[in-house]
Amino acid sequence: MATVMVVDDAAFMRMRCAKLLKEHGYTVVEAENGAEAVRLYKEARPDGVLMDITMPVMDGLQALAAIKGFDPTARVAMVTAMGQQAIVIDALKAGAKDFVVKPFQPERVLAAVKRLIG
Repeated sequence: MATVMVVDDAAFMRMRCAKLLKEHGYTVVEAENGAEAVRLYKEARPDGVLMDITMPVMDGLQALAAIKGFDPTARVAMVTAMGQQAIVIDALKAGAKDFVVKPFQPERVLAAVKRLIG
């Protein structure tokens, strides 16, 4: 089954998303900030990434740019809070394939992952 990396500084959000994906047969790798996501991406080579935008150390946009610089074919969907539409547009321009709004609906997360991985 496909591997999905879940990147969020909020442990609760990571656990909730990881549990949902595991229940649907995905292997999950977790990172708590953008810098860790870039490092783990290079190691794990996940099939898709769900990445929060607002995080300490390195935010989601910086991590997206670093991952796309390393692997231009990386499939990343951004996870964002309501009211961050301008940042989402920047992320899509930078190569993100989709976005999910928090608090997320399980069906929306699964649909985004299916779109990412194909």
